[in-house]
Amino acid sequence: MSQNIAEQERGCIAPTYKRAPLLWEHGKEVYLYDSEGTEYLDMAAGIAVNALGYQHAEIEKVLALPGLIHTSNLYYTRPQLHLADHLCRGSFASKVFFCNSGTEANEGAIKFSRKHGGARRRDLIAFSDGFHGRTMGALACTANTRYREPFEPLIGGVHFATYNDLSSVSLNESVAAVVVEPIQGEGGVRPADREFLSGLRQLCDRHGALLIFDEVQCGLGRTGKLWAYQDYGIEPDLLTVAKPLGGGLPIGAILMNQRVANTIEFGDHGSTFGGGPLVTRVAGRVLEIISQPQFLAQVVAVGQLLGEALQRLVADFDLVLEARGRGLMWGLALQEKLPVARLVEAGYSQRLVMLSSGGNTLRLLPPLILQPEHVQQFEERVRLALQEVSLAVA
Repeated sequence: MSQNIAEQERGCIAPTYKRAPLLWEHGKEVYLYDSEGTEYLDMAAGIAVNALGYQHAEIEKVLALPGLIHTSNLYYTRPQLHLADHLCRGSFASKVFFCNSGTEANEGAIKFSRKHGGARRRDLIAFSDGFHGRTMGALACTANTRYREPFEPLIGGVHFATYNDLSSVSLNESVAAVVVEPIQGEGGVRPADREFLSGLRQLCDRHGALLIFDEVQCGLGRTGKLWAYQDYGIEPDLLTVAKPLGGGLPIGAILMNQRVANTIEFGDHGSTFGGGPLVTRVAGRVLEIISQPQFLAQVVAVGQLLGEALQRLVADFDLVLEARGRGLMWGLALQEKLPVARLVEAGYSQRLVMLSSGGNTLRLLPPLILQPEHVQQFEERVRLALQEVSLAVA
């Protein structure tokens, strides 16, 4: 990559991101291409966003259609209505609110839960290692103190319990909602136990609190079901979705049951760009594709192959501790002497794009169109990367 690009960026972009020394020019299916034309296998999908990969013919067809880009929410548009209807028909939800990102969706879910709870119920329960976004309400529900402390005081009334430990959860009549990820993403790709989520549902019902599932990273086909909650046999009261829904365009949504919707009135929330006609046209097609049973079955089948490949790495490398995940959302936990950042960096030399996560975990969130041959290619390349870093830290 030309150093000139990095130098120009330092002159005009706020330094909030530590970027890898790569300049992407284009992508095709599950591959990215840098400024030198080198091909990389993408096992990150723009952090779970590019669920259908790159240059997907159906998405490009929708983008080429004539139509409005923006009208605001002062008026009706057909694409927004069609997307909302499909989301409701494919889930527990009775109503949908559209916004522009996952953190906005979580922010709105917090507001709706407090509106539902009334003046007496303002508190929230969130969990260790959870991540819900970086705006002030979503950040207040995010456990990582490194993210939180520079910006405190955040919104009050948030209490943290231990993920997958139901005995750590204490509800009373002041709690408006419990917010949880069915599979933690930033927190190390940790699936929730069935008994844990079922117990949360029972506690919320007993105490009159709402249950919010943050499926921004784990939802919309990522686990092999359309929604991660469908693996657990329970339903939340609110669910947040964002990353993959827009096929690369920014969109978020809050799905809610009728009990929550009954408490919402004109003016309670809003978004100038939320649910605009262009992005909802694209999102509608993305949802149609991912909802197809054969598409989800393919995610399950290829996800099983990926899980098996990761288990072989656990068996073959002493520095690899554990593989955990579901569908096409996997984490590979590493010994502390092998920092995950070093493995991600070594992956670039093997033309492999991967992510890091909490607990020194390698995070894999490939496009949902991954095929068996791509899994084989990934295993070959990550083995070479692991050999490289294992020798370096020995």
